[in-house]
Amino acid sequence: MEVLTDDPELRFAAGTSIATDPAGIGPLVVEGRRWHKGILLVSFAGIAGRDAAEELRGTMLVIDSADVEPSGDPDEFHDHQLIGLAVRTVSGEAVGEVVDVLHHGQDLLVVSRNGAEDALIPFVKELVPEVDLDGGRLVVDPPEGLL
Repeated sequence: MEVLTDDPELRFAAGTSIATDPAGIGPLVVEGRRWHKGILLVSFAGIAGRDAAEELRGTMLVIDSADVEPSGDPDEFHDHQLIGLAVRTVSGEAVGEVVDVLHHGQDLLVVSRNGAEDALIPFVKELVPEVDLDGGRLVVDPPEGLL
């Protein structure tokens, strides 16, 4: 299982009910969990055996964003907070809108640009110096050739 939570021990505690996407598969109830070679192995009630587990492949385990505790770190954001933000450069030029956040070794913002290919922008302070959730935008300072 690819883990995208900061607190897997809490999220995958025995007895926890977890919603799924697609919704028709869940909710799933955690029976147990353990780490094996850096991979979290989770067992769910009613899912017995490899074949039953294989049917869950590609299923996303989700939580309601209202259940997420704020971290207190002003530079920490959850994906749902970033998706939908307007993107502008430091000079004020409109770039597009954040449509996804990818987690592949480094967090990448997927920015939909009108009439152009989506841009992948590393979500680091040097390239994204400002995130204004209340204003519904973020500011990027892209190096030459990124956009």
